[in-house]
Amino acid sequence: MMGSLTIASMIQPSSHPITMTEQLTLTTIAPAGFVFRQFAGDQDYGKMAELINAINRADGHEFLQSVEELMNQYSHLENCDLETDFIFAETTGGRTAAYARLWWEIDEEGLLRFPLVLNLHPEFRQLELGRAILAWAEGRARAIAATHSHTGPRVLQGWVGDMETESERVKLFESAGFAAVRYGYLMTRDLNEPIEDRALPAEVEVRPVQPEHYHAIWDAHVEAFRDHWGYRTPSETDYERWLNEPDRDHSLWQVAWAGDEVAGMVLTFIAHKENDEFGQKRGWTDPISVRRPWRKQGLAKALILRSLKLLKEHGMTEAMLGVDTQNPNGALQLYESCGFKPTKRGVTYRKNL
Repeated sequence: MMGSLTIASMIQPSSHPITMTEQLTLTTIAPAGFVFRQFAGDQDYGKMAELINAINRADGHEFLQSVEELMNQYSHLENCDLETDFIFAETTGGRTAAYARLWWEIDEEGLLRFPLVLNLHPEFRQLELGRAILAWAEGRARAIAATHSHTGPRVLQGWVGDMETESERVKLFESAGFAAVRYGYLMTRDLNEPIEDRALPAEVEVRPVQPEHYHAIWDAHVEAFRDHWGYRTPSETDYERWLNEPDRDHSLWQVAWAGDEVAGMVLTFIAHKENDEFGQKRGWTDPISVRRPWRKQGLAKALILRSLKLLKEHGMTEAMLGVDTQNPNGALQLYESCGFKPTKRGVTYRKNL
């Protein structure tokens, strides 16, 4: 049977490798027709990328997952043991059906959360498979939480990128006792529409980015996000992962300096392979951040508009960004004033542990 009590009692904390008994449990909790197994190393990255891209095509997401992105991400994991915190689902015939991974982190408000990556192939989205994986994830999270001295609230956390096209995913989370706690938009800006001219604030200038500026830019971005929902202090491993992200082209970045200090930024990028795959001309004005001393002076808007013009000069026809609809600094209203319009509505789900 696949009850969460059985799973929780048989899967050990992440500091211990999976035993033979626990490996057998991965098989016994799988629904009929499926087999659960551990992460198998580099040979899995291609299967994972293919799965994500199949999901994106089915749900109308024009995003391309590359093996290189996955390898960079997985080489910089923290608080996640791939021997115990990853599960791969295949059909008994060997087809990739799903995979899931969870890890733990504690945010600035003292919440111990277990973010969950859950990817189900479009052909295998029946609730039975999804529920089995969620039961595994909940059992695993409870086992890890039991090793912590943390006495505050604990949650298992998932994400739906588009509530309209991913209705089956919404149903899965809600049927498993998850509740919606936060909403976000993916927003698009037509670059064929006029782009306003906006001067930078006095004593602030945009300079070409050099590699020796990277850490200062990272530190400024981290500082700017301290008052955002769910913030946790990033580590040097997070910085290394960011530094090695594919599609990095700092020549597109709009970074404003006030003397020797970074005041704000729009880290513009173009995902060229993605554009080629989907026949689009899209750029991203994301992420965006302004440090507190330089807020409410029009700096963010000036940088966004500069970024939009730069993308248009590079032949792009649209720009995109993501936003927390409840951002405390009025980000949604700012982006709307720059001509962005919501195109997809996503939601964060949580279940108390």
